[in-house]
Amino acid sequence: MDMNYKIATDKSFAEAIESLKISLTNHNFGVLNELNFKDTLKSKGVDFDQDFHLLEVCNPHKAKEVLNEHLEMGFFLPCKIGVYKESGQTYIGMPLPTKLMGMVGNLDLLEIAQEVEDVLVAAIEEAK
Repeated sequence: MDMNYKIATDKSFAEAIESLKISLTNHNFGVLNELNFKDTLKSKGVDFDQDFHLLEVCNPHKAKEVLNEHLEMGFFLPCKIGVYKESGQTYIGMPLPTKLMGMVGNLDLLEIAQEVEDVLVAAIEEAK
């Protein structure tokens, strides 16, 4: 069972991040936080040479639906999308919301998870 969705892109690392941000906005998702692992770890004195940028993204209306149903599902929010380079190739990927909900047994949230997943996959495809 593959927990993640990821695609390769011909865009540079920086171009992929910017394209993803635009695409997410077009799909009514906002970027709440960003984490550049390379820079963050370097600031802590740890060498990490790979590019990995994590975006924490949210559609507030969908988040409210999830939280109203099961408050502890807030542990999984916001959704996370990563842009990274591996072996010279840039990728965009995320954990699948439907798989996360299925793992914790909240099958009543699968419909919302599927809606969110469909939109985020479309946003990633558009950013490609």
